[in-house]
Amino acid sequence: MITNVGPDTAPPEGSVVTIGAYDGVHLGHQRLIAEVIRMAGERGCASAVVTFDRHPAMVVRPESAPRLLTDLETKLELLAATGIDRALVLHFDEQRSQETAEDFVETVLVEGLNVRAVVVGHDFHFGHGRGGNVGLLARMGGELGFDVLGVHLYDDGHGGEPVSSTRIRADLAAGRVDLAATLLGRWHAVRGVVTSGDAKGRELGYPTANLAVPAEIVLPADGIYAGWYRRPDGRRHEAAISLGRRPTFYADAEKSLLEAYLLDFSGDLYGEEGMVEFVARLRDEIRFDGPDAVHHLTEQMARDVADTRQVLAAPG
Repeated sequence: MITNVGPDTAPPEGSVVTIGAYDGVHLGHQRLIAEVIRMAGERGCASAVVTFDRHPAMVVRPESAPRLLTDLETKLELLAATGIDRALVLHFDEQRSQETAEDFVETVLVEGLNVRAVVVGHDFHFGHGRGGNVGLLARMGGELGFDVLGVHLYDDGHGGEPVSSTRIRADLAAGRVDLAATLLGRWHAVRGVVTSGDAKGRELGYPTANLAVPAEIVLPADGIYAGWYRRPDGRRHEAAISLGRRPTFYADAEKSLLEAYLLDFSGDLYGEEGMVEFVARLRDEIRFDGPDAVHHLTEQMARDVADTRQVLAAPG
């Protein structure tokens, strides 16, 4: 990862570059990056991604900025897995938001990466006031000696819409984690530190790891899910996941709580950074009332655990 640009960061052999938020590093992103790597190989250049330490909308229009599919650490891990040579992470702040498209090209692409070709989506915009586009890149490329390829966004063949972070967020908001996974090329995952809770799960015989997920990260719709819990050392455990307000106990909880019950596990997880991967939605949250509410809840939790085993044991 490179965080600052200048003549000393520019590969002498030149680079083929793509630019974007790359939130999620989904299949559409992966397809575009594969084209960057292919072109770089043909030209004997380095391949590079220019991205940002936060979504630009968080600075430009914070009131409507989308929640993120990936935190920066996860995004960089996913970018590295594509085989890209370099990831340049630019700090995006008010000053960066005022930078003209022309200045961005000259300082970041030409001086910082010795650009030989740029590959972006055909509708790509950048720079102050979204003043830069493929046409501007092509004009400056003709003057400064780099090629420009504007590619159409990858269509997964279902529904005729391109794969996009916006489309994935919509699937997650509806609880469609299976559809989101087909667009991401993996299960949607979130990281968080395991914190202490009110011990309701332990009292019911199902002790859970409560993950404190950063507020800017996308969570699926409230409900019960089957999935995996990954520990920092890479070990993973089958998990029945509860995401919601726990209506049997609390009538007016202000925010959702993410809890993972690790099947066939005994141990202390407090303080570690865990990752939860959402494989399948099992059901909506249910409020149990009356004197037997807790009994009915524990019976339902036992069914959820059984359903989780069945889902995770299924091929694929």
